Amino acid sequence: MNEDVLLYEVTDSVACLTLNRPNAMNSLNLAMLAQLDRRLTEIAVDDEVRVVVLTGKGAAFCAGADLKEVLAGGTAAPGEADFLDRANFVFGRLRNFAKPVIAALNGVTMAGGLELAMCADLVVAAESATIADAHANFGVYPGAGGAAVLPRLVPLNVAMYLLLTGKSLSSTEMKAHGLVCEVHHDAGLSDAVQKLAKHIARKSPVALRRMKEVARASADKTRDDALLHEQVMLRQHMRTFDFHEGLQAFSEKRAPQFKGR
Repeated sequence: MNEDVLLYEVTDSVACLTLNRPNAMNSLNLAMLAQLDRRLTEIAVDDEVRVVVLTGKGAAFCAGADLKEVLAGGTAAPGEADFLDRANFVFGRLRNFAKPVIAALNGVTMAGGLELAMCADLVVAAESATIADAHANFGVYPGAGGAAVLPRLVPLNVAMYLLLTGKSLSSTEMKAHGLVCEVHHDAGLSDAVQKLAKHIARKSPVALRRMKEVARASADKTRDDALLHEQVMLRQHMRTFDFHEGLQAFSEKRAPQFKGR
């Protein structure tokens, strides 16, 4: 891969992954998916990285899949993974990633870009960012969570509006509907996201990982089963260094020094 389609930088325990195809509105191609998969593999085993930020370069976060490569994927040999297979594999890794993931929507977010953003734990956006499903505009069907996941994150009528009309909503509107957590002035987005990520990075990695696991799984469980899952996790967590360090730091009125174990 000669083209550096994904920029990578680590600062103060925060890994920033920047989609880097600004002239193509950061549309996803096979090279970008491969680099994203490789970086996630590295980050997963790097104890120095505690939070991941995913953003885009230029005027878009991500405008979806590179349709040229999607169409080319139709010629894949029997048994060979096509574009959609690879995209769903990487999206699945991101959706179930053990470390906190923040999507920073710096601009246009649509179709596969929205599906990518929905893989994150938290979504923060610039004021100018617009968000759309947009598949209906091109007679295309969502294949990475547009119809399946969006109604779990926003009210059903809002999800249906986005799916059926193909229209865009502003980041402020999507904050009101619950998809976006914070909206910032465009020029201040990067600093605001870094501040949030560093705040999270100071927490216990093992506690955050277990919270993510239970919260993500709860949507598919009954309330009683989800509560049982939480109790099992708590029993395990009570045996960790971080649990005892947190209590000790509280009693000593000092900042805890978590080690992630």
